[in-house]
Amino acid sequence: MSRSVPIWIGKTDDTAIPPRVRLRIFERYGGICQLTGRKIRPGDSWQADHRIALINGGTNSEDNLWPVLAEAHKGKTREDVAVKSKVARVRAKFLGTYPKTKRPLKGRGFEPSRKVSNHE
Repeated sequence: MSRSVPIWIGKTDDTAIPPRVRLRIFERYGGICQLTGRKIRPGDSWQADHRIALINGGTNSEDNLWPVLAEAHKGKTREDVAVKSKVARVRAKFLGTYPKTKRPLKGRGFEPSRKVSNHE
């Protein structure tokens, strides 16, 4: 069976998701929040979330969207940003561009060595 409607793809990452696409996403997943597993009821605030976040290489297209409750979406967004930050830090360290600390750790240093005489 072929798809009768082409998959929506946003022209840019900032392109808003049209209401007709939000409805298709909602119906495709049976109105179930994909993060909590709870049925989205009338009056619940829900959002179309990118499964793979845009900042982590995801696309702004219908096949990368799923319905999630607004509260659960906040937590997932926090995790996505944390992953992006970690990847950026690791990459910067690998490339040698990660800023070095301004204040190195201070220790008590080494004890002065004792002179050992050969005549003992």
